[in-house]
Amino acid sequence: MSDKAMPAAAGLLILCAVLCAALATGLRQSFGLFLAPMTEAHAWTASGFAFAIALQVLLNGATQPLWGQVADRVGGRAVVMGGAVLYALGIAGMALSEGLGLFTFFAGLVMGVAVSAAGMPVIIASLTRLLPETERGRAVGLGTAGSSFGQFLVVPVAGFGIAGIGWEWTLWLLAGAALLMIPLAIPLNDRPAPKAAAGTEETAKQALSRAFRTPSFWFLFFGFYVCGLHVSFLTVHLPGFVHSCGLPVAVGAGAIGLIGLFNIAGSLAAGEISQRWRRRELLVGIYAARGVLMAGFMALPKTTETVLLFSALMGLLWLSTVPPTVALVARNFGTRWLATIFGLVFFGHQIGGFSGAWLGGLILDRTGSYDLMWTIGILASAFAAIVHMPVKDPEPGTVAPARA
Repeated sequence: MSDKAMPAAAGLLILCAVLCAALATGLRQSFGLFLAPMTEAHAWTASGFAFAIALQVLLNGATQPLWGQVADRVGGRAVVMGGAVLYALGIAGMALSEGLGLFTFFAGLVMGVAVSAAGMPVIIASLTRLLPETERGRAVGLGTAGSSFGQFLVVPVAGFGIAGIGWEWTLWLLAGAALLMIPLAIPLNDRPAPKAAAGTEETAKQALSRAFRTPSFWFLFFGFYVCGLHVSFLTVHLPGFVHSCGLPVAVGAGAIGLIGLFNIAGSLAAGEISQRWRRRELLVGIYAARGVLMAGFMALPKTTETVLLFSALMGLLWLSTVPPTVALVARNFGTRWLATIFGLVFFGHQIGGFSGAWLGGLILDRTGSYDLMWTIGILASAFAAIVHMPVKDPEPGTVAPARA
C-alpha cells in the first residue's frame, strides 16, 4: 500500500491492526488473574508464578529487536502470523503444566517469544510504514487504543471464565482466541521498499550504531523502562493487591478492565496530541501525572470506589506513552529500520516490565505487603519525567542524517 492508499483500504488496514493488537494485548494482560487460582491449585509461591511472567516480559523485550529486524526485511504479516501460532501453543502449555518448571517454560520462554512476534511494536511499525506521516500519530493512537480495548474486553471475560468454568478451560479458550490473529494480520503487508543502489541506503548495522551514539535513544530507552515497570506491576499484582485489601476478586478484574477502557481515550488523545504538540513535553507530563496519581491512591482508603477511580485515571496514562515515543523514534532515526530501533527502545520497556512483575512478587513474599513497591513506582515516575526533558524532538522532515 502506498502513501496515497485509498481510504477504504487504509480503513481496513487500521481496523485489522487494531483488532490484532486488541487480541495480542488482551490475552497476555489477563495472566495476572491466574496467579491466585493456579498457585492455590499447584501449591506454588506467588514469586514463582510472578517470575515466570516476568521472564516472559524480559524475553519479549530481548527478542523484540530480532523480530523487528525480520519484520523490517520481510514485512510484519508473516511475523505476526507466526507469533499467533506460538501464542496458542504457549497458552495451551500453561494449561497443561503441572509443575512450576514446565509452567515457566511455556509462560516465560514460549510466550516471551510469541508476544514479541505478534505484539504491538511490530504491528505499529507496519502501520507507520504503510500510512503517510500525516496519519501516523492517529494510527498509532488507534493501534494502542485497540490494545487497550482488548484489555478491557478480554481480561473481564477471562475473569468470568475463571469463576464460571475454571482456570484450565479458560486458558484453552484463550489459546483458541489467539489463532484469530492469523487472518487479522493479512493486511499488514508492509513489504520493504526496493533496495537502493549500493552505498546509498543506511544498513541495519549503521542505523543501530547511530542510535547507540545518540543520547536521545538512551533517554527514551530508560524512560520506557519506567513505563514497563508500572504496567507489569499493576497488570500482574493489582488484582492481588485489591484482594489483600479485603475487596472481592471481581473488583481486581474490573480494575484491570477499567484501565484498558480508559486507555482507549488516553491513547487516542495521545495520538492526536503527538501530531500537534511537542512529544517530549507530552511524555514528561504523562510520567509526572502517574507519580502524583499513585501517591494520591496510597494516601486514600482502599474501597471499591477509590480502586475504580484510580484505575480509570491510570487508564488515561497507561499506554498513552506509546504514540509520542514511536513518533520520537521515527523522527530521530527514520522509518526504514523503525521496527528494529523501536524494538530496542521497547526492550527497555520490557526490562522494566520484568522488574515490576518480579519485584512485586518478591516484595510481597518478603514483607507481606506491596507498600515498598508502590514507593518504587512513585520514585520511578519522577525519574522518567526528568529523563525525557533532554530528548530531541525534531520537526517533521528533519530526521537526523543517516551518515556522519
